[in-house]
Amino acid sequence: MINIKENNELNTLNHSCAHLLAHAIKHLYPEAKFWVGPVVEEGFYYDIDLGDKSISEEDFPIIEKEMKKISKSDKLIKRIELSKEEALDMFKNDPYKVDLINNMEEGTIITAYKQDDFIDLCRGPHMPTTKSMKYFKLLKIAGAYWKGDSNNKVLQRIYGICFNNEEDLNNHLKELEEAKERDHRKIGKDLGIFLIDDLVGKGLPMYLPNGFILWNTLENYIRDKEIKRGYKHVLTPPLGNVELYKTSGHWDHYKDDMFPAMELDDESFVLRPMNCPHHMVIYGNELHSYRDLPLRIAEIARDARYESSGSLKGIERVRTFCQNDSHIFCTPEQIEEEFKGVVDLILEVYKELNITDFRFELSLRDPEDKVKYFQDDEMWDKAENKLRQVLTDIGIDYVEKIGEAAFYGPKLDVQVKPAVGNEFSLSTCQLDFCLPMKFDLKYIDKDGSKKTPVVIHRAILGSLDRTIAYYLEQTKGNLPTWLSPVQVNIIPVNNEYHLDYSKEIKELLEENNIRVELDSSDEKLSYKMRLSQTRKIPYTLILGNKERDNNEISYRIHGEEKTTTLSKEKFISYIKDIINNKKN
Repeated sequence: MINIKENNELNTLNHSCAHLLAHAIKHLYPEAKFWVGPVVEEGFYYDIDLGDKSISEEDFPIIEKEMKKISKSDKLIKRIELSKEEALDMFKNDPYKVDLINNMEEGTIITAYKQDDFIDLCRGPHMPTTKSMKYFKLLKIAGAYWKGDSNNKVLQRIYGICFNNEEDLNNHLKELEEAKERDHRKIGKDLGIFLIDDLVGKGLPMYLPNGFILWNTLENYIRDKEIKRGYKHVLTPPLGNVELYKTSGHWDHYKDDMFPAMELDDESFVLRPMNCPHHMVIYGNELHSYRDLPLRIAEIARDARYESSGSLKGIERVRTFCQNDSHIFCTPEQIEEEFKGVVDLILEVYKELNITDFRFELSLRDPEDKVKYFQDDEMWDKAENKLRQVLTDIGIDYVEKIGEAAFYGPKLDVQVKPAVGNEFSLSTCQLDFCLPMKFDLKYIDKDGSKKTPVVIHRAILGSLDRTIAYYLEQTKGNLPTWLSPVQVNIIPVNNEYHLDYSKEIKELLEENNIRVELDSSDEKLSYKMRLSQTRKIPYTLILGNKERDNNEISYRIHGEEKTTTLSKEKFISYIKDIINNKKN
Protein backbone atom coordinates (compact mmCIF):
# COMPACT_ATOMS: atom_id res chain seq x y z
CA MET A 1 0.00 0.00 0.00
CA ILE A 2 1.40 3.40 -1.01
CA ASN A 3 2.91 5.72 1.61
CA ILE A 4 1.26 9.08 0.89
CA LYS A 5 3.67 10.97 3.12
CA GLU A 6 6.73 9.81 1.18
CA ASN A 7 5.26 10.54 -2.27
CA ASN A 8 5.93 14.23 -3.00
CA GLU A 9 3.07 14.66 -5.47
CA LEU A 10 0.48 12.87 -3.34
CA ASN A 11 1.80 14.58 -0.22
CA THR A 12 1.00 18.02 -1.63
CA LEU A 13 -2.34 16.82 -3.01
CA ASN A 14 -3.43 15.35 0.33
CA HIS A 15 -2.26 18.37 2.30
CA SER A 16 -4.37 20.57 0.02
CA CYS A 17 -7.31 18.21 0.47
CA ALA A 18 -7.03 18.57 4.24
CA HIS A 19 -7.67 22.29 3.68
CA LEU A 20 -10.55 21.43 1.37
CA LEU A 21 -12.05 19.39 4.23
CA ALA A 22 -11.59 22.27 6.68
CA HIS A 23 -13.15 24.67 4.14
CA ALA A 24 -16.24 22.45 3.85
CA ILE A 25 -16.47 22.03 7.63
CA LYS A 26 -16.36 25.82 8.04
CA HIS A 27 -19.30 26.18 5.62
CA LEU A 28 -21.33 23.48 7.40
CA TYR A 29 -20.26 24.35 10.97
CA PRO A 30 -19.43 28.10 11.07
CA GLU A 31 -18.30 27.96 14.72
CA ALA A 32 -15.64 25.30 14.00
CA LYS A 33 -12.08 25.88 15.25
CA PHE A 34 -9.09 24.12 13.69
CA TRP A 35 -5.88 22.72 15.15
CA VAL A 36 -3.68 20.95 12.54
CA GLY A 37 -4.26 18.98 9.34
CA PRO A 38 -1.10 17.08 8.41
CA VAL A 39 -0.36 14.43 5.82
CA VAL A 40 0.21 10.92 7.19
CA GLU A 41 1.14 7.61 5.57
CA GLU A 42 -2.53 6.74 5.00
CA GLY A 43 -3.57 10.15 3.60
CA PHE A 44 -4.45 13.15 5.77
CA TYR A 45 -6.44 14.18 8.82
CA TYR A 46 -7.68 17.39 10.40
CA ASP A 47 -8.25 17.97 14.14
CA ILE A 48 -11.37 20.06 14.65
CA ASP A 49 -13.23 21.57 17.61
CA LEU A 50 -16.97 21.77 16.96
CA GLY A 51 -17.91 22.80 20.47
CA ASP A 52 -20.96 20.84 21.62
CA LYS A 53 -21.57 19.32 18.19
CA SER A 54 -20.15 16.04 17.00
CA ILE A 55 -19.66 14.39 13.63
CA SER A 56 -20.11 10.72 12.81
CA GLU A 57 -19.29 8.74 9.67
CA GLU A 58 -22.97 9.07 8.74
CA ASP A 59 -22.26 12.78 8.15
CA PHE A 60 -19.46 12.07 5.67
CA PRO A 61 -21.68 12.15 2.52
CA ILE A 62 -22.86 15.67 3.43
CA ILE A 63 -19.30 16.85 4.08
CA GLU A 64 -18.01 15.21 0.88
CA LYS A 65 -20.82 16.86 -1.11
CA GLU A 66 -19.71 20.27 0.16
CA MET A 67 -16.07 19.43 -0.58
CA LYS A 68 -17.00 18.51 -4.18
CA LYS A 69 -18.95 21.76 -4.54
CA ILE A 70 -15.91 23.77 -3.45
CA SER A 71 -13.62 21.71 -5.67
CA LYS A 72 -15.80 22.32 -8.76
CA SER A 73 -15.71 26.08 -8.12
CA ASP A 74 -12.05 25.93 -9.21
CA LYS A 75 -10.86 28.74 -6.94
CA LEU A 76 -7.22 29.79 -6.89
CA ILE A 77 -5.26 28.81 -3.79
CA LYS A 78 -3.18 31.86 -2.87
CA ARG A 79 -0.15 32.01 -0.58
CA ILE A 80 -0.07 34.95 1.84
CA GLU A 81 2.93 36.11 3.91
CA LEU A 82 2.22 37.62 7.32
CA SER A 83 4.09 39.07 10.25
CA LYS A 84 3.43 37.51 13.63
CA GLU A 85 1.25 40.47 14.61
CA GLU A 86 -0.76 40.25 11.37
CA ALA A 87 -1.23 36.51 11.81
CA LEU A 88 -2.43 36.93 15.40
CA ASP A 89 -4.96 39.50 14.25
CA MET A 90 -6.14 37.38 11.30
CA PHE A 91 -6.72 34.25 13.43
CA LYS A 92 -7.73 35.97 16.68
CA ASN A 93 -11.02 34.07 16.82
CA ASP A 94 -9.36 30.64 16.67
CA PRO A 95 -7.49 29.84 19.93
CA TYR A 96 -5.76 26.82 18.36
CA LYS A 97 -4.20 28.89 15.58
CA VAL A 98 -3.29 31.61 18.09
CA ASP A 99 -1.46 28.98 20.14
CA LEU A 100 0.52 27.88 17.07
CA ILE A 101 1.42 31.46 16.18
CA ASN A 102 2.47 32.35 19.73
CA ASN A 103 4.94 29.45 19.69
CA MET A 104 6.71 30.89 16.62
CA GLU A 105 9.82 33.05 17.03
CA GLU A 106 9.62 36.81 16.66
CA GLY A 107 10.47 37.96 13.15
CA THR A 108 9.26 34.72 11.55
CA ILE A 109 7.53 35.13 8.21
CA ILE A 110 4.24 33.31 8.69
CA THR A 111 2.34 31.94 5.71
CA ALA A 112 -1.35 31.29 5.19
CA TYR A 113 -3.27 29.95 2.22
CA LYS A 114 -6.53 31.45 0.99
CA GLN A 115 -9.13 29.75 -1.21
CA ASP A 116 -12.23 31.83 -1.85
CA ASP A 117 -13.85 32.59 1.54
CA PHE A 118 -11.56 30.31 3.59
CA ILE A 119 -8.07 31.03 4.87
CA ASP A 120 -5.84 28.69 6.87
CA LEU A 121 -2.50 28.96 8.60
CA CYS A 122 -0.02 26.74 6.73
CA ARG A 123 3.59 26.40 5.52
CA GLY A 124 2.47 24.76 2.27
CA PRO A 125 3.04 23.94 -0.49
CA HIS A 126 -0.42 23.57 -2.01
CA MET A 127 -2.04 22.69 -5.30
CA PRO A 128 -2.79 25.69 -7.58
CA THR A 129 -6.62 25.49 -7.44
CA THR A 130 -9.36 23.73 -5.52
CA LYS A 131 -10.24 21.77 -8.67
CA SER A 132 -7.02 19.77 -8.22
CA MET A 133 -8.71 17.83 -5.39
CA LYS A 134 -11.43 15.94 -7.27
CA TYR A 135 -10.87 12.32 -6.24
CA PHE A 136 -11.08 12.02 -2.47
CA LYS A 137 -12.78 9.98 0.22
CA LEU A 138 -13.33 10.55 3.94
CA LEU A 139 -12.36 7.37 5.75
CA LYS A 140 -12.95 7.51 9.49
CA ILE A 141 -13.29 9.72 12.54
CA ALA A 142 -11.62 9.47 15.93
CA GLY A 143 -11.02 11.47 19.06
CA ALA A 144 -7.61 13.07 19.68
CA TYR A 145 -6.37 15.07 22.64
CA TRP A 146 -5.21 18.56 21.74
CA LYS A 147 -1.39 18.38 21.50
CA GLY A 148 -1.62 14.70 22.47
CA ASP A 149 -2.05 15.64 26.13
CA SER A 150 -4.75 13.71 28.03
CA ASN A 151 -5.29 16.79 30.23
CA ASN A 152 -6.49 18.75 27.18
CA LYS A 153 -9.76 18.79 25.30
CA VAL A 154 -10.62 15.96 22.91
CA LEU A 155 -10.85 17.18 19.32
CA GLN A 156 -12.57 15.39 16.44
CA ARG A 157 -10.03 13.97 14.00
CA ILE A 158 -11.36 13.29 10.51
CA TYR A 159 -9.23 11.11 8.21
CA GLY A 160 -9.30 11.13 4.42
CA ILE A 161 -7.38 10.26 1.27
CA CYS A 162 -6.97 11.96 -2.11
CA PHE A 163 -5.61 10.75 -5.47
CA ASN A 164 -5.00 12.22 -8.91
CA ASN A 165 -7.58 10.05 -10.63
CA GLU A 166 -10.63 7.94 -9.90
CA GLU A 167 -8.97 4.64 -10.78
CA ASP A 168 -6.20 5.11 -8.21
CA LEU A 169 -8.74 6.12 -5.56
CA ASN A 170 -10.97 3.10 -6.23
CA ASN A 171 -8.00 0.72 -6.23
CA HIS A 172 -6.87 2.16 -2.91
CA LEU A 173 -10.34 1.84 -1.38
CA LYS A 174 -10.41 -1.81 -2.48
CA GLU A 175 -7.07 -2.33 -0.77
CA LEU A 176 -8.46 -0.77 2.40
CA GLU A 177 -11.43 -3.14 2.33
CA GLU A 178 -9.06 -6.05 1.85
CA ALA A 179 -6.98 -4.80 4.76
CA LYS A 180 -10.10 -4.63 6.95
CA GLU A 181 -10.96 -8.23 6.14
CA ARG A 182 -7.41 -9.29 6.97
CA ASP A 183 -6.89 -7.16 10.09
CA HIS A 184 -5.73 -9.65 12.73
CA ARG A 185 -7.38 -7.57 15.46
CA LYS A 186 -10.82 -8.16 13.95
CA ILE A 187 -10.10 -11.78 13.08
CA GLY A 188 -8.65 -12.38 16.56
CA LYS A 189 -11.83 -11.04 18.13
CA ASP A 190 -14.18 -12.94 15.80
CA LEU A 191 -12.39 -16.26 16.35
CA GLY A 192 -11.80 -15.81 20.07
CA ILE A 193 -7.98 -15.75 19.74
CA PHE A 194 -6.92 -12.90 22.02
CA LEU A 195 -8.18 -10.01 24.13
CA ILE A 196 -6.61 -6.67 25.03
CA ASP A 197 -8.27 -4.69 27.81
CA ASP A 198 -7.15 -1.29 29.11
CA LEU A 199 -7.90 -2.46 32.64
CA VAL A 200 -5.06 -4.98 32.24
CA GLY A 201 -2.97 -2.55 30.22
CA LYS A 202 -2.38 -1.35 26.67
CA GLY A 203 -0.18 -3.69 24.66
CA LEU A 204 -0.66 -6.59 27.09
CA PRO A 205 -2.56 -9.30 25.19
CA MET A 206 -4.39 -12.16 26.86
CA TYR A 207 -4.81 -15.33 24.83
CA LEU A 208 -8.26 -16.91 25.05
CA PRO A 209 -8.79 -20.71 24.89
CA ASN A 210 -8.72 -20.80 21.07
CA GLY A 211 -5.70 -18.54 21.07
CA PHE A 212 -3.86 -20.67 23.56
CA ILE A 213 -4.41 -23.78 21.42
CA LEU A 214 -3.02 -21.91 18.40
CA TRP A 215 -0.12 -20.59 20.47
CA ASN A 216 0.65 -23.96 22.03
CA THR A 217 0.55 -25.74 18.66
CA LEU A 218 2.99 -23.24 17.14
CA GLU A 219 5.24 -23.35 20.22
CA ASN A 220 5.38 -27.16 20.20
CA TYR A 221 6.02 -27.15 16.47
CA ILE A 222 9.14 -24.98 16.64
CA ARG A 223 10.41 -26.58 19.88
CA ASP A 224 10.22 -30.05 18.31
CA LYS A 225 12.17 -28.75 15.31
CA GLU A 226 14.87 -27.39 17.59
CA ILE A 227 15.13 -30.54 19.70
CA LYS A 228 15.72 -32.60 16.56
CA ARG A 229 18.59 -30.26 15.70
CA GLY A 230 20.30 -30.57 19.05
CA TYR A 231 19.03 -27.49 20.89
CA LYS A 232 18.90 -27.62 24.70
CA HIS A 233 15.92 -25.76 26.13
CA VAL A 234 16.08 -23.76 29.35
CA LEU A 235 13.72 -21.66 31.46
CA THR A 236 14.83 -18.30 32.86
CA PRO A 237 13.03 -15.59 34.89
CA PRO A 238 11.20 -12.73 33.14
CA LEU A 239 13.21 -10.07 35.00
CA GLY A 240 16.81 -9.49 35.95
CA ASN A 241 19.13 -7.38 38.05
CA VAL A 242 20.11 -4.08 36.44
CA GLU A 243 23.75 -5.13 36.91
CA LEU A 244 23.12 -7.98 34.47
CA TYR A 245 22.23 -5.49 31.74
CA LYS A 246 25.10 -3.18 32.66
CA THR A 247 27.45 -6.12 32.22
CA SER A 248 25.94 -6.98 28.84
CA GLY A 249 25.94 -3.34 27.70
CA HIS A 250 22.19 -3.27 27.12
CA TRP A 251 21.72 -0.77 29.94
CA ASP A 252 23.72 1.87 28.07
CA HIS A 253 22.38 1.09 24.61
CA TYR A 254 18.82 -0.10 25.28
CA LYS A 255 17.67 1.48 28.55
CA ASP A 256 15.08 3.76 26.92
CA ASP A 257 13.27 0.74 25.49
CA MET A 258 13.03 -1.00 28.88
CA PHE A 259 10.42 -0.57 31.57
CA PRO A 260 11.67 1.43 34.57
CA ALA A 261 13.79 -0.32 37.17
CA MET A 262 12.18 -1.54 40.41
CA GLU A 263 14.03 -1.04 43.69
CA LEU A 264 13.70 -4.03 46.04
CA ASP A 265 15.91 -5.09 48.97
CA ASP A 266 18.76 -2.79 47.92
CA GLU A 267 18.68 -4.24 44.41
CA SER A 268 17.40 -2.86 41.13
CA PHE A 269 15.41 -5.15 38.85
CA VAL A 270 14.05 -4.61 35.38
CA LEU A 271 11.56 -6.55 33.28
CA ARG A 272 13.58 -8.58 30.78
CA PRO A 273 13.65 -7.03 27.29
CA MET A 274 15.74 -9.84 25.78
CA ASN A 275 17.14 -13.23 26.80
CA CYS A 276 20.80 -13.19 25.82
CA PRO A 277 22.23 -11.96 29.16
CA HIS A 278 20.48 -14.81 31.03
CA HIS A 279 21.82 -17.33 28.54
CA MET A 280 25.35 -15.93 28.88
CA VAL A 281 25.15 -16.60 32.61
CA ILE A 282 23.92 -20.15 31.99
CA TYR A 283 26.88 -20.86 29.70
CA GLY A 284 29.29 -19.38 32.26
CA ASN A 285 27.90 -21.59 35.01
CA GLU A 286 30.41 -24.32 34.15
CA LEU A 287 33.66 -24.69 32.29
CA HIS A 288 33.29 -26.02 28.74
CA SER A 289 35.61 -27.94 26.45
CA TYR A 290 35.79 -27.47 22.70
CA ARG A 291 34.17 -30.92 22.61
CA ASP A 292 31.01 -29.40 24.17
CA LEU A 293 30.63 -26.94 21.31
CA PRO A 294 28.49 -26.00 19.59
CA LEU A 295 26.17 -25.58 22.57
CA ARG A 296 22.72 -24.48 21.39
CA ILE A 297 20.74 -22.98 24.28
CA ALA A 298 17.10 -22.27 23.39
CA GLU A 299 14.11 -20.75 25.15
CA ILE A 300 10.63 -19.67 24.18
CA ALA A 301 10.72 -16.76 26.57
CA ARG A 302 8.43 -13.97 27.71
CA ASP A 303 9.99 -10.50 27.32
CA ALA A 304 8.79 -6.93 27.90
CA ARG A 305 9.73 -3.73 26.11
CA TYR A 306 8.32 -0.26 26.44
CA GLU A 307 6.48 0.78 23.28
CA SER A 308 4.69 4.11 22.97
CA SER A 309 0.92 3.74 23.03
CA GLY A 310 0.66 5.15 19.50
CA SER A 311 2.81 2.36 18.06
CA LEU A 312 0.84 -0.52 19.63
CA LYS A 313 -1.16 -2.69 17.23
CA GLY A 314 -3.05 -5.80 18.34
CA ILE A 315 -0.54 -8.60 18.91
CA GLU A 316 1.70 -7.40 16.09
CA ARG A 317 3.32 -4.72 18.25
CA VAL A 318 2.93 -5.18 22.00
CA ARG A 319 4.62 -4.46 25.32
CA THR A 320 5.01 -8.08 26.31
CA PHE A 321 5.77 -10.81 23.82
CA CYS A 322 7.27 -14.27 23.53
CA GLN A 323 10.49 -14.86 21.60
CA ASN A 324 11.48 -18.08 19.89
CA ASP A 325 15.05 -17.42 20.94
CA SER A 326 18.33 -19.28 20.95
CA HIS A 327 22.03 -18.64 21.51
CA ILE A 328 24.57 -20.90 19.87
CA PHE A 329 27.98 -20.94 21.54
CA CYS A 330 30.61 -22.14 19.10
CA THR A 331 34.25 -21.92 18.05
CA PRO A 332 35.25 -19.54 15.21
CA GLU A 333 35.74 -22.60 13.01
CA GLN A 334 32.11 -23.64 13.56
CA ILE A 335 30.52 -20.31 12.57
CA GLU A 336 29.89 -21.20 8.95
CA GLU A 337 28.31 -24.58 9.67
CA GLU A 338 26.13 -23.22 12.49
CA PHE A 339 25.06 -20.19 10.48
CA LYS A 340 24.18 -22.47 7.58
CA GLY A 341 22.17 -24.66 9.97
CA VAL A 342 20.13 -21.65 11.10
CA VAL A 343 19.41 -20.58 7.53
CA ASP A 344 18.42 -24.17 6.66
CA LEU A 345 16.00 -24.23 9.59
CA ILE A 346 14.49 -20.89 8.55
CA LEU A 347 13.91 -22.13 5.00
CA GLU A 348 12.47 -25.44 6.23
CA VAL A 349 10.01 -23.70 8.55
CA TYR A 350 9.00 -21.15 5.90
CA LYS A 351 8.28 -23.96 3.44
CA GLU A 352 6.06 -25.82 5.94
CA LEU A 353 4.28 -22.63 7.00
CA ASN A 354 3.85 -21.58 3.35
CA ILE A 355 5.73 -18.31 3.86
CA THR A 356 6.85 -17.48 0.34
CA ASP A 357 7.32 -13.71 0.07
CA PHE A 358 10.55 -12.94 1.93
CA ARG A 359 14.10 -11.68 1.41
CA PHE A 360 17.38 -11.57 3.32
CA GLU A 361 19.04 -8.40 4.65
CA LEU A 362 22.55 -8.21 6.11
CA SER A 363 22.44 -5.46 8.74
CA LEU A 364 25.79 -3.77 9.33
CA ARG A 365 27.25 -1.03 11.52
CA ASP A 366 27.29 2.53 10.19
CA PRO A 367 31.03 3.38 10.01
CA GLU A 368 30.13 7.09 10.05
CA ASP A 369 28.09 6.81 13.28
CA LYS A 370 29.77 4.40 15.68
CA VAL A 371 28.42 5.85 18.93
CA LYS A 372 25.49 3.43 19.32
CA TYR A 373 27.66 0.34 18.71
CA PHE A 374 30.16 -1.59 20.80
CA GLN A 375 33.49 0.14 20.32
CA ASP A 376 35.84 -2.37 18.70
CA ASP A 377 36.66 -1.73 15.04
CA GLU A 378 38.64 -4.95 14.66
CA MET A 379 35.75 -7.02 16.03
CA TRP A 380 33.26 -5.34 13.69
CA ASP A 381 35.43 -5.81 10.61
CA LYS A 382 36.02 -9.43 11.51
CA ALA A 383 32.33 -10.17 12.20
CA GLU A 384 30.97 -8.39 9.11
CA ASN A 385 33.50 -9.97 6.74
CA LYS A 386 32.83 -13.39 8.26
CA LEU A 387 29.11 -13.07 7.68
CA ARG A 388 29.57 -11.90 4.10
CA GLN A 389 31.79 -14.91 3.46
CA VAL A 390 29.34 -17.33 5.05
CA LEU A 391 26.39 -15.99 3.03
CA THR A 392 28.41 -16.18 -0.18
CA ASP A 393 29.53 -19.73 0.59
CA ILE A 394 26.00 -20.99 1.24
CA GLY A 395 24.58 -19.14 -1.76
CA ILE A 396 22.12 -16.80 -0.08
CA ASP A 397 21.08 -13.66 -2.00
CA TYR A 398 20.98 -10.63 0.28
CA VAL A 399 21.14 -6.86 0.41
CA GLU A 400 23.27 -4.88 2.85
CA LYS A 401 21.63 -2.41 5.23
CA ILE A 402 24.06 0.08 6.77
CA GLY A 403 23.28 1.21 10.30
CA GLU A 404 20.79 -1.57 11.12
CA ALA A 405 23.09 -3.87 13.12
CA ALA A 406 22.56 -4.75 16.78
CA PHE A 407 24.88 -2.84 19.11
CA TYR A 408 27.04 -5.94 19.63
CA GLY A 409 27.33 -7.28 16.08
CA PRO A 410 26.04 -7.64 12.51
CA LYS A 411 22.93 -9.67 11.77
CA LEU A 412 20.99 -11.39 9.03
CA ASP A 413 17.30 -10.42 9.02
CA VAL A 414 14.60 -12.16 7.03
CA GLN A 415 12.10 -9.55 5.86
CA VAL A 416 8.61 -10.97 5.31
CA LYS A 417 5.99 -9.23 3.15
CA PRO A 418 2.56 -9.68 4.72
CA ALA A 419 -0.73 -9.68 2.82
CA VAL A 420 -1.31 -6.07 3.93
CA GLY A 421 0.99 -3.44 5.34
CA ASN A 422 4.74 -3.01 5.29
CA GLU A 423 7.27 -5.81 5.43
CA PHE A 424 8.86 -6.65 8.79
CA SER A 425 11.62 -8.83 10.23
CA LEU A 426 10.35 -12.27 11.21
CA SER A 427 13.56 -14.28 11.61
CA THR A 428 16.99 -13.05 12.60
CA CYS A 429 20.47 -14.48 12.98
CA GLN A 430 23.17 -12.36 14.63
CA LEU A 431 26.91 -12.89 15.00
CA ASP A 432 28.37 -11.73 18.31
CA PHE A 433 32.01 -11.53 19.41
CA CYS A 434 31.12 -8.90 22.04
CA LEU A 435 28.91 -10.41 24.78
CA PRO A 436 31.11 -13.48 25.35
CA MET A 437 33.96 -11.11 26.15
CA LYS A 438 31.82 -8.95 28.42
CA PHE A 439 30.79 -12.02 30.43
CA ASP A 440 34.32 -13.47 30.29
CA LEU A 441 33.07 -16.72 28.77
CA LYS A 442 35.68 -19.40 27.99
CA TYR A 443 36.16 -22.89 26.63
CA ILE A 444 39.22 -25.15 26.78
CA ASP A 445 40.60 -25.60 23.28
CA LYS A 446 42.46 -28.62 21.87
CA ASP A 447 45.83 -27.21 22.95
CA GLY A 448 44.61 -26.72 26.54
CA SER A 449 44.35 -22.92 26.28
CA LYS A 450 41.31 -20.93 27.33
CA LYS A 451 39.53 -19.21 24.45
CA THR A 452 36.43 -17.05 24.07
CA PRO A 453 33.51 -18.62 22.20
CA VAL A 454 31.53 -16.87 19.49
CA VAL A 455 27.77 -16.50 19.99
CA ILE A 456 25.13 -16.71 17.29
CA HIS A 457 21.84 -15.15 18.38
CA ARG A 458 18.91 -16.49 16.38
CA ALA A 459 15.12 -16.44 16.32
CA ILE A 460 13.24 -18.46 13.73
CA LEU A 461 9.65 -17.40 14.42
CA GLY A 462 10.83 -14.20 16.07
CA SER A 463 7.96 -13.14 18.29
CA LEU A 464 5.26 -15.82 18.41
CA ASP A 465 2.73 -13.02 18.87
CA ARG A 466 3.74 -11.34 15.61
CA THR A 467 3.86 -14.68 13.81
CA ILE A 468 0.27 -15.40 14.85
CA ALA A 469 -0.81 -11.92 13.70
CA TYR A 470 0.96 -12.51 10.37
CA TYR A 471 -0.70 -15.91 9.96
CA LEU A 472 -4.18 -14.62 10.77
CA GLU A 473 -3.84 -11.88 8.16
CA GLN A 474 -2.26 -14.12 5.51
CA THR A 475 -5.08 -16.65 5.79
CA LYS A 476 -7.93 -14.25 6.70
CA GLY A 477 -8.36 -16.53 9.71
CA ASN A 478 -8.73 -19.63 7.52
CA LEU A 479 -5.96 -21.41 9.39
CA PRO A 480 -4.55 -24.68 8.08
CA THR A 481 -6.08 -27.68 9.78
CA TRP A 482 -2.98 -28.50 11.85
CA LEU A 483 -3.01 -24.98 13.40
CA SER A 484 -6.76 -24.47 13.71
CA PRO A 485 -8.00 -24.37 17.34
CA VAL A 486 -11.01 -26.46 16.29
CA GLN A 487 -10.23 -28.85 13.46
CA VAL A 488 -13.58 -30.59 13.12
CA ASN A 489 -17.11 -29.49 13.95
CA ILE A 490 -19.82 -32.17 14.16
CA ILE A 491 -23.42 -31.29 13.33
CA PRO A 492 -26.15 -33.91 13.85
CA VAL A 493 -28.97 -33.42 11.34
CA ASN A 494 -31.52 -34.10 14.09
CA ASN A 495 -30.56 -34.32 17.75
CA GLU A 496 -33.30 -36.84 18.50
CA TYR A 497 -32.06 -39.39 15.97
CA HIS A 498 -28.42 -38.57 15.32
CA LEU A 499 -26.94 -37.15 18.55
CA ASP A 500 -25.77 -40.50 19.93
CA TYR A 501 -23.92 -41.35 16.73
CA SER A 502 -22.41 -37.83 16.69
CA LYS A 503 -21.13 -38.36 20.25
CA GLU A 504 -19.61 -41.66 19.19
CA ILE A 505 -17.75 -39.96 16.31
CA LYS A 506 -16.60 -37.17 18.63
CA GLU A 507 -15.05 -39.72 21.01
CA LEU A 508 -13.37 -41.48 18.09
CA LEU A 509 -11.82 -38.24 16.85
CA GLU A 510 -10.65 -37.28 20.34
CA GLU A 511 -9.01 -40.69 20.74
CA ASN A 512 -7.02 -39.85 17.61
CA ASN A 513 -5.93 -36.45 19.02
CA ILE A 514 -8.11 -34.43 16.70
CA ARG A 515 -9.52 -31.19 18.10
CA VAL A 516 -13.27 -31.52 17.74
CA GLU A 517 -16.50 -29.86 18.84
CA LEU A 518 -20.10 -31.10 18.71
CA ASP A 519 -22.88 -28.63 17.99
CA SER A 520 -25.83 -30.16 19.83
CA SER A 521 -27.84 -26.93 19.99
CA ASP A 522 -31.48 -26.85 18.92
CA GLU A 523 -30.80 -24.41 16.08
CA LYS A 524 -31.74 -25.28 12.49
CA LEU A 525 -29.25 -27.27 10.44
CA SER A 526 -28.76 -24.37 8.00
CA TYR A 527 -27.91 -22.01 10.87
CA LYS A 528 -25.40 -24.47 12.33
CA MET A 529 -23.75 -24.85 8.94
CA ARG A 530 -23.42 -21.07 8.51
CA LEU A 531 -22.03 -20.72 12.03
CA SER A 532 -19.40 -23.39 11.34
CA GLN A 533 -18.36 -21.49 8.21
CA THR A 534 -18.28 -18.18 10.08
CA ARG A 535 -16.00 -19.71 12.71
CA LYS A 536 -13.77 -20.90 9.87
CA ILE A 537 -13.55 -24.47 11.14
CA PRO A 538 -11.68 -26.51 8.48
CA TYR A 539 -13.97 -29.58 8.49
CA THR A 540 -17.68 -29.74 9.22
CA LEU A 541 -19.25 -33.18 9.62
CA ILE A 542 -22.95 -33.60 8.84
CA LEU A 543 -24.30 -36.79 10.37
CA GLY A 544 -27.78 -38.10 9.53
CA ASN A 545 -29.56 -41.42 8.91
CA LYS A 546 -27.28 -42.57 6.10
CA GLU A 547 -24.09 -41.89 8.02
CA ARG A 548 -25.43 -43.52 11.21
CA ASP A 549 -26.78 -46.63 9.46
CA ASN A 550 -23.64 -47.19 7.34
CA ASN A 551 -21.01 -46.15 9.93
CA GLU A 552 -19.92 -43.34 7.63
CA ILE A 553 -18.90 -39.72 7.90
CA SER A 554 -20.01 -36.96 5.52
CA TYR A 555 -17.89 -33.83 5.62
CA ARG A 556 -17.60 -30.44 4.00
CA ILE A 557 -14.34 -28.48 3.80
CA HIS A 558 -14.52 -24.83 4.82
CA GLY A 559 -15.30 -22.61 1.84
CA GLU A 560 -16.51 -25.47 -0.35
CA GLU A 561 -20.03 -26.58 -1.27
CA LYS A 562 -19.16 -30.19 -2.07
CA THR A 563 -19.98 -32.88 0.52
CA THR A 564 -17.83 -36.03 0.65
CA THR A 565 -18.72 -39.30 2.36
CA LEU A 566 -16.17 -41.79 3.71
CA SER A 567 -16.14 -44.69 6.12
CA LYS A 568 -15.16 -43.79 9.67
CA GLU A 569 -11.80 -45.51 9.27
CA LYS A 570 -10.97 -43.80 5.97
CA PHE A 571 -11.93 -40.37 7.33
CA ILE A 572 -9.70 -40.82 10.39
CA SER A 573 -6.82 -41.85 8.13
CA TYR A 574 -7.51 -38.93 5.79
CA ILE A 575 -7.75 -36.21 8.45
CA LYS A 576 -4.66 -37.46 10.32
CA ASP A 577 -2.68 -37.33 7.08
CA ILE A 578 -3.87 -33.76 6.48
CA ILE A 579 -2.82 -32.71 10.00
CA ASN A 580 0.43 -34.63 10.37
CA ASN A 581 1.75 -33.58 6.96
CA LYS A 582 0.43 -30.01 7.22
CA LYS A 583 -1.32 -30.27 3.86
CA ASN A 584 -3.78 -27.42 4.29
